[in-house]
Amino acid sequence: MSNALIIHRAHLPKALLNERAAQYVRMSTDRQQYSIQNQAAVIAAYAHAHNLTLVRTYKDEGESGLLIKNRIGLLQLLEDVESNQADFGQLLVYDVSRWGRFQDVDESAHYEFLCRRAGIKVSYCAEQFENDGSMLASIVKNIKRVMAAEYSRELSAKVYAGQCRFARLGYKPCGRAGYALVRELVDEKMQTRGVMKRGDRKYILTDHIRIRPGDPKEVAVLKWIFDRFLKVRSETVIAWELNQKGLVSSTGRPWTRAAVGIALRNENYIGNLIFNRKSRKLRQATVRNPPEQWIRCEGCIEPIIDQDVFFSVRKIIEERRVDLSEEEMLVRLRRTLLKEGRLTPAIIDRTPGLPCSATCQTHFGNFRNLYRLLGYTPKRNYEYLDSRAVWSKCRGKLVQQATTAIRAAGGRLGPGGWSDCLRVDGKTCLSVRVARWTPGARPTHAPHWSIQRELCLPHGWIAAIRLSERNMMVLDYVLLPTDGKVKRTIRFSEASRVRRGIMRFKTANGLVHAIVRRLTKAYPASQATPTPRSNRPKATRSKTRNVAARH
Repeated sequence: MSNALIIHRAHLPKALLNERAAQYVRMSTDRQQYSIQNQAAVIAAYAHAHNLTLVRTYKDEGESGLLIKNRIGLLQLLEDVESNQADFGQLLVYDVSRWGRFQDVDESAHYEFLCRRAGIKVSYCAEQFENDGSMLASIVKNIKRVMAAEYSRELSAKVYAGQCRFARLGYKPCGRAGYALVRELVDEKMQTRGVMKRGDRKYILTDHIRIRPGDPKEVAVLKWIFDRFLKVRSETVIAWELNQKGLVSSTGRPWTRAAVGIALRNENYIGNLIFNRKSRKLRQATVRNPPEQWIRCEGCIEPIIDQDVFFSVRKIIEERRVDLSEEEMLVRLRRTLLKEGRLTPAIIDRTPGLPCSATCQTHFGNFRNLYRLLGYTPKRNYEYLDSRAVWSKCRGKLVQQATTAIRAAGGRLGPGGWSDCLRVDGKTCLSVRVARWTPGARPTHAPHWSIQRELCLPHGWIAAIRLSERNMMVLDYVLLPTDGKVKRTIRFSEASRVRRGIMRFKTANGLVHAIVRRLTKAYPASQATPTPRSNRPKATRSKTRNVAARH
């Protein structure tokens, strides 16, 4: 009887539901008439005229109508409708195009159908027809949907043509500047308005963006990269040396082989601007355009690298490229295998006359297939690759379980910047990983477990699913702190786990319970309580308590 007075919003009387309405408003950035305020005003007038009470608002502000992805408001609306949680009987929308400017005109019709199927009437407040299901309404709505899709296509073509025209004039239409370069905003008289930061956009039509050299320290590093490549001829070596010096790339991340290669091929450094190498229209897949469609403007940027140096580097890179058939690739790889006695990605990358390891993976799928074709059995056990997808799902379930528990305890969650990583209350990170079993180097050596890194493991805690022998089943769960400086694989045996005070839990629930105690506001990490005795071996109770107290 205690629940008799609780009103469930999904079970309100039908007459009351028909008097309650929700509104959906969306604005990209294209036209002022579609601003959120204008839409809300028209919808409010319509609701007043029809004696409707607005009880809920679903809003997508600054989101394109081409795709439903990232449109939180529309996704929430559809979720409430399909789960029978909607506490309203009508949905008010400004016009037909507010559903979206989908290139498939049936998509917006589908979303309207989902609402109607749930008993919710959809009304278009700014349209000149009544959405009553009549033939006239159906015809007009379909025409409106086609017009909305065509508007996006026409706008895309106009924007693309404008970008090409400005690129021919030496302006930077879009994209990042690149390492050691900055975007400079200039007016119609070519007078500078200042350097633009990442994410900044121009707002005055007569202003344009040019590229020029940036930080002198980065310019010096860039010159060193080109000079160093002429000596070592290896992007991997250069990336390692840059990271050893604590330098970061233009994205703010550590240097990689690919990042160094992009810098060595960038003609911006000799004064040339190249546009339209790739194109992505109407939020579809990115397309690589042929060289004859590229737009080139030479001498529009102050050069940083001497042309002789740049073209010497380009010649080395082009001569190093090998175009081989798969049969010839296998012949050369087998020859290298016989010479080296083994075959690894590192050996392939450093051997002249062989394609890089990434190309081998593209042609043969993965290295296990390649080894099978070569008749080579490596000493390293690659069976764990077969179960990688399974353990990835287990990680996702553990993340979801921890997320639910932390939120229930009052914790505030956000993305941690890595996959399967959460940031709690804006400061402490929780990384969920898998500790993979690896046999000892010799039969007499004990096995160990390894936690693979992703660039680095952030400061906070690592919750890991520890696998049993041959990585076929879950052994238990472990929780250990990290200071954010770990840039290599974490390895530990059972003896070192006990010695280092790494906490162990038999079940996922025990692990999640410990995570909540250490990461939520009620139990900050600095005052974390020790692990329950039932979840810890007797030999490690005192050490675990000390480690938990320190962190």
